[in-house]
Amino acid sequence: MTDTDDAIRVFIPLTFRRRNGRPKILPPEREPGFQARLQDPHILRALGRAWAWRRLENGEAATIQDIALAERVTDRYVSRIMRLAYLSPDVLERLLLWRVPPAVSINDLMKASYLPWVEQMGQVSDDGAAHAKRRAVDYRHVQSKVR
Repeated sequence: MTDTDDAIRVFIPLTFRRRNGRPKILPPEREPGFQARLQDPHILRALGRAWAWRRLENGEAATIQDIALAERVTDRYVSRIMRLAYLSPDVLERLLLWRVPPAVSINDLMKASYLPWVEQMGQVSDDGAAHAKRRAVDYRHVQSKVR
């Protein structure tokens, strides 16, 4: 019916990524009209709460239950979210300063907080495996100088 010469094709390089179990379409980063990838507000809020709830270390609260009562949440939620305060400085820098969204959900981010700092970046970001390997080499280099 129509010639192929009359057809117009539009190619838009989009990225699909899963966030909190749902697919999300991200615009290309290099296009001037689009904003850079934005951080998930739930993750930013959870990180903020985690650092605010570290008042156990300062002595402002005696137990996790005290924080839970003051914040009107469960003590289990407080203890899970507080783990985010112990993510590695590299991971926190990427999440908070660079606003690079993690490649995992908030629950996976909490699980990653139990790993050694050297291994956390590999679990959290898409390009984290290369970054974690580079940091592991740097860390071994520093330790060899200390000995």
